Amino acid sequence: MKPAIKYLLSALLVLGLGTLFYNKVYIPKTTFKTLSPTHGNLNVTVQGIGNVGAKESYAITAQTGGKIIALHTDIGQWVKKGDLLVEMDGVDLPAQLAITKANLNKANADTNAARSDLMSQKAQKKLLQITYDRYAKLQKQKFASQSEYDKAKADLESIDAGIRASKAHINAAKAAAVVASKNIDALKVKIDRLKIYAPVDGYVTAKNAQIAQNVLPTTAIFTMVDSRTLWVVAKIDERVSSSIKLGQSVKIHLRSQDNKIYEGVVARINPVSDSVTLEREIDIVFKEIPKPFYINEQAQVEIEVEMHKDIVKIPAKLLVQNSGKFGVWIAKDAHAHFVACDIIAKNSHEVGVKNLPLTAQIIVPNSHKKPLKEGMSIHL
Repeated sequence: MKPAIKYLLSALLVLGLGTLFYNKVYIPKTTFKTLSPTHGNLNVTVQGIGNVGAKESYAITAQTGGKIIALHTDIGQWVKKGDLLVEMDGVDLPAQLAITKANLNKANADTNAARSDLMSQKAQKKLLQITYDRYAKLQKQKFASQSEYDKAKADLESIDAGIRASKAHINAAKAAAVVASKNIDALKVKIDRLKIYAPVDGYVTAKNAQIAQNVLPTTAIFTMVDSRTLWVVAKIDERVSSSIKLGQSVKIHLRSQDNKIYEGVVARINPVSDSVTLEREIDIVFKEIPKPFYINEQAQVEIEVEMHKDIVKIPAKLLVQNSGKFGVWIAKDAHAHFVACDIIAKNSHEVGVKNLPLTAQIIVPNSHKKPLKEGMSIHL
C-alpha cells in the first residue's frame, strides 16, 4: 500500500474518532438542563428528628394481688374510658359474699320475729296489768288472797322481763344486720377491685402479663396512653431553634407511613438544651391522631417558622458555592456565567433571592457532566 493512502486512512480514522468523541462524549458532557426562577411565597422551615411519645401514659395495675382469669384487650387496641380490661380471681370472695348476705337476711328475719314477739308481749302486758290492778285493789279490800295477788304481780313482772328481752333481741339483730351490711359493702369493694377498667380513652401500647399469671398490686398488666396527649418529641439544633415559637404549624412524617404527612402544632419548648448533642427538645402535638401509631417510632418534623410573600425563588439544588460566594450558574450566549445571589430566605426545597430576573436560564448542576467554569461553552 502506498504511503499516501496510509496517511489518508490514518487521517480519516483520527477524524472519525474525533467526531465520535465530540458527539458522544464532549457534547453530552457539556449539555446541561436549565430552569428559570419562579415567583411566589416561600415558607421558611426548621427540620428535626424525633420520636412519637405521649404526655400521659398509664400503667394498668391490679388493685389486689392474685391470679388473672381474663384479659379483655390487647396491644394495639383502642379502649374507651370505663371499658373492662382485666378480671382477677376472687378465690372465696363470692362465697363469703353469699354467706354474709345470708347472715344479713337472718338478722333481718330475727329483727322481724323479735318485733312480732314484742307486739304480742305488749298486748299480753295490757291484760296482765288489768289483772294485777284488780287483784291489788281486791287484796287491799281483803277480797283476794295474798297468793292470787302475788301470782298477778309475778305474771306482770315476767312479761316486763320478756319485753326487755325482746327489745334487747331486736337491738342485737339490728346490730348484726349493720355488721352484715358493712361486710357486704366491704366484700363488694374487694370484688370490684378484681375488675380493672380503663381510666381514660386511650390506646394499649404494651401487654406485660398473661391469663393464669399471678401478679402483685404493683405489677403493670397493660400500658396505655391517652391518645389526646400524643406528640412528637423532636430534637432541633440550637443554631436554628431560636426561631421556633409556640403555636407554629408543623408537618410530621412518620417512618411507618411514607406517603402521608400529618399536621401538628408546637406545644412546648424545653428551655434546657442538651449539653452533649447541642440540641433543644421541641414537643409537637398532632392535629389528627395517627391510626395506628407506635410509641417511640421515629418521626421527621418540619416546623414552619416564617413566611415570605411574593418573592423570586429557585430550587435549592441550583444554589452552589463558587470562590466563597453562594450563587447560581446561568446560561447566556451558549456560555456559563456565575452570578452571586442575595439570599432572602431558604428552606430544604427552595431559596428566595433578590437579584435574579424571572427570565434567567439557571444551569442545573450535574456531577456526571463537565465541571462548570466561568465563560465555559455549554450546550442546552
